[in-house]
Parts: sequence; C-alpha cells; structure tokens
Amino acid sequence: MDKNKLLEAYKSGYNDLQNSLREFPIEMLDYKPSPDKWSIKEIIIHMVDSEINGYLRCRKIIAESGSAISPYDQEAWADKLHYTSRSIDTNLELFRIIRIVNYSLLLNLPDETWSNHIMHPESGRITLKDYLKIYADHVDIHTKQMRRNFDEWKKNQNT
Repeated sequence: MDKNKLLEAYKSGYNDLQNSLREFPIEMLDYKPSPDKWSIKEIIIHMVDSEINGYLRCRKIIAESGSAISPYDQEAWADKLHYTSRSIDTNLELFRIIRIVNYSLLLNLPDETWSNHIMHPESGRITLKDYLKIYADHVDIHTKQMRRNFDEWKKNQNT
C-alpha cells in the first residue's frame, strides 16, 4: 500500500474503532472467552498502550534513525496496569488524540524521512512506512478479535 493510503487508513482508525464498538452491548465488554483471552475492554486498553508506544517509536524513527528500541510485554502490562479496571472512555479519547497528533506529524514529512528506521530486537529493521502499516492495521486486527469475543458471548447467551 502506498504512503498516502496508509496515512488515510491510519487517520480513520479511531472512527473505525468507534464504529465497531457500537456493535457490542455494554454488558459484554468485560466478557472473556477464556481465562487466557482478553475482554473487549482489555483489548481497547491494550490498543491505547500500544498507541502510546507507537507515538514514541514514531518520533524515534524520525529523530534518531537507526537506533534500537525495546519491546514491551503486553501481557504484563495488561496485568500490572490493571486493564480490567481502567476507563474505556478516557482511553478512547487518548487514542483519538494520539492519532490526530501523529497523523499531523506524518502528513508533511519529506520523502527521505520515510526510509528512516529503528531496530527492534524481535522484528528487526522497521522503517517509518513499516511503522505506519503496523499501526494502520492494528485497529482492524483487534476489531476482528472483538467480534470473535462478541460471537462467543452470543453463543453462550443462547445456551
């Protein structure tokens, strides 16, 4: 996908997420299909924490091309940062703001900046365009996960 399409996909991520959330009844947002799976609420909070990490990684790619980054343990974050007790609304607002700020930054970067990169210990070299694709796709990946939770919840309601 070209840079401009990725930018538009990234920009629409918040609206896409909001539209998906309208499909799910409030009473099932804490539903976990199994003890080792995340609820929709936990998925949303994960997406925001990932977006925060992405915010920093984006700037690192632009300002410090070639530098290394550290991965984070998303399961530990979910547990130790108490995803189950965090506010969905506040976190969605943070997600919205981060997307606006990053989109504004990325929109007018010079072409040569798009080949800047960081080094991830597990994923290797990640260019700015790679970063944008990862985060443009992140909403879709997790809205599909949320729909699977919803389908499982509906199945359990009928038994």
